[in-house]
Amino acid sequence: MLQVTLQEGESFDTMLSRFRASIARSGILRELKERRYFCSKAEKARLAARRAARRYRRA
Repeated sequence: MLQVTLQEGESFDTMLSRFRASIARSGILRELKERRYFCSKAEKARLAARRAARRYRRA
């Protein structure tokens, strides 16, 4: 579980933005979206192959 404490002299908005950034870095929302619907093993493998090909093309 992520925690962000309010630092001295910090506004609520900046604390909220730090929290959102930490959520994004941790990958919690990405994992939540992936687990939203059932995905078979074959479908996961196809998705992994697509991601690998995309990484390969970028490099």
